[in-house]
Amino acid sequence: MKLKLQRPLVFFDLESTGISALHDRIVQISVAKVGPGLPVEVKTRLVNPEMPIPPSATEVHGITDEMVKDQPPFRKIAKSFHEYLEGCDLAGFNIIQYDIPMLVEEFRRAGIALSVRDRKLLDAYQIFRKMEPRTLVAAVRFYCGEEHADAHDSEADVLATMKVVEGQLHRYETLPHGIDELDRMFNPYRGKYLDWEGKLRWENGEVVIGFGKKIGTKLKTLVAQERGFLEWMLNANFGEDVKQIVAEALEGRYPAPPAPAAASPAPAADPTTQ
Repeated sequence: MKLKLQRPLVFFDLESTGISALHDRIVQISVAKVGPGLPVEVKTRLVNPEMPIPPSATEVHGITDEMVKDQPPFRKIAKSFHEYLEGCDLAGFNIIQYDIPMLVEEFRRAGIALSVRDRKLLDAYQIFRKMEPRTLVAAVRFYCGEEHADAHDSEADVLATMKVVEGQLHRYETLPHGIDELDRMFNPYRGKYLDWEGKLRWENGEVVIGFGKKIGTKLKTLVAQERGFLEWMLNANFGEDVKQIVAEALEGRYPAPPAPAAASPAPAADPTTQ
């Protein structure tokens, strides 16, 4: 690699039961250690999360309960893994927002503190965002081969956006041309959210909390056991749609679950995010 390294650098990636560092668990760890004068060392291992792997997570990474049932839990490998990372900087894709918080929490549950303050962090996703900005100007250049000279003029931006959509449909042959199919493909969570910010969401036909320490907790459970939390929500800075649902729940009235959505085709792979 062209990187100038003063000490070993560990590229790593985690697969897990979900995206919550507080509530989800790691099911697979892959690392590639590089360093001055050292050959690349690649290791991968499965981890028993000690909880069921949701089908939605298995759809993403292909790891099932059967595959991890005989593997050690993270707490059993935490000490050796921490030693492996000793004196190393860390690298990966989107590790700052996802992998590092997940790893820090797993180590904390195992009684080990993983410090990142004294480590250099290399996040390829942050480089990607900085070097290839996702602006309308960049999109017009990429999809249309043109320069968007009148950026931030509202009419010019609208017409440019129309051109970009046409360019996307032309470039990606697997994209559907129907607005219903496109909506389902690129807004997969909207049907699961009861509000635009996802503070409340559907999970297995139940309304659950979508934020903070109560994430994943059923609304009905909070009504029965922690009404104070819901009363706090009524007086906090949440949208009126959220407050209305919470207020009605406290009175014993709950939203009807949404009808199952029709399956949509998988989007074309974007090589820039692999």
